[in-house]
Amino acid sequence: MTKENTLLAVKSAQAAFFRAGNTIRISERIDRLKHLKRCVKSNETAIVKALREDLGKPESESWLAEIYVALDELNTVVKNLKLWAAPRRVPSKWLNMPSKDWITAEPYGCTLHIAPWNYPFQLALNPLIGAVAAGNTVVLKPSEHAPKTAEILSKILKEVFPKEWVYVAKGGPEIAQELLQIRWDYIFFTGGVRVAKLVAKAAAEHLTPTTLELGGKNPCIIDHTANIKVSARRIAWGKFMNCGQICMAPDYVLVHKSQYEALVHALKQEIVRMYGENPENAEDYARLVHEGHATAMKNLMEDQQILHGGTYAIENRYVAPTLIKVDDLKNKLMQDEIFGPILPILIYEDEAEIDKTIHHYEKPLSFYVFSERKKWAKKLLQRHSFGGGMINDVIVYFTNHRLPFGGVGHSGVGSYHGKYSFDAFTHYKPYVARVTWFDPIQRYAPYRKHFPLLKKLLKLIS
Repeated sequence: MTKENTLLAVKSAQAAFFRAGNTIRISERIDRLKHLKRCVKSNETAIVKALREDLGKPESESWLAEIYVALDELNTVVKNLKLWAAPRRVPSKWLNMPSKDWITAEPYGCTLHIAPWNYPFQLALNPLIGAVAAGNTVVLKPSEHAPKTAEILSKILKEVFPKEWVYVAKGGPEIAQELLQIRWDYIFFTGGVRVAKLVAKAAAEHLTPTTLELGGKNPCIIDHTANIKVSARRIAWGKFMNCGQICMAPDYVLVHKSQYEALVHALKQEIVRMYGENPENAEDYARLVHEGHATAMKNLMEDQQILHGGTYAIENRYVAPTLIKVDDLKNKLMQDEIFGPILPILIYEDEAEIDKTIHHYEKPLSFYVFSERKKWAKKLLQRHSFGGGMINDVIVYFTNHRLPFGGVGHSGVGSYHGKYSFDAFTHYKPYVARVTWFDPIQRYAPYRKHFPLLKKLLKLIS
């Protein structure tokens, strides 16, 4: 049997499993998710080891940004699932009275998840948690660029779920292409815009709904009132964590001319404080995913005004935390999302320059403003469209499961986290239950006799 036939067989088996009602019982979903939590906790050491081998991640980052995030999502879902999944009564419309009107949560069915390599554990697991919680089956395609993490994911999920419920399809782009040729009931994709367009095109062939979690050139604006010391610390942390391979990371800084020198000085200090004079030896500094990505970063740094860093070791997938002064938007650093440890710094003089720069790009995933002028910062956030934003910090809005996480326009379609994950994988199905003892004749043809009175009555109440 070919791999393609195997994948079709898996999809067929999952469809039969779903139609048989094996994913419907709420108590069974909760039991499986509790089992998943136990397995994640019992495999923490192996998960950290896999992430270290795949991306050079330090243990602290692996636990906080991968393991803890998944465990927190599991806790939230297990605690609230019965409430989320319960049928909900809504008021009846007077034309239907007397009746009982309901909204019920119905799973889509068989879902496909294509996960990225930058956070290969939690970005694979968290959407899966939402899909299972909603009663769907899942075929998960982990990234081939994080093979060790894919192995541990496969081991854990095999222990918790039968393959008819959750199946891990390991392999490269050819496997993703074969999976996209199959008709699914829902597709969840995390990655870049180029591949997202291919996913959306494949989904459109079958009118399959999608969630697309992407990225973009996330602006980070520093005005003349910003607390430079705190701003620099938070920006350096958010930009250089995971070697800059974060979809929410500040992609460029736009700093008021009066704060430029102070900000650059503070950023240099923070980089050294966090990673030392030689970050290549720092235990808390991760690595790029592969040599090709390191080479791409090296090429971006060529012929630039490097303010700090700029060193690299391609064979070790290492590129230092780097600050670069950029004078205009034609610079190659300002063409696409960088997704690495290079931070371009641009200077602005007035608000018109801020708007012009931001409008030069598609809508970003994240938007950051550092200012002590809270009203001004809020107005700036209200004026521009983005997935999620923060005033005086970066990235950590992601950690609140009460907030939806997702992009808009080219930075993504749909959102998830907590209840929003359950909603993403749920069709809310309405129905109305009417009585038979009351059936006014005015509803039925011929209308000539009753319509004038009905029209007058409807006008009075509308």
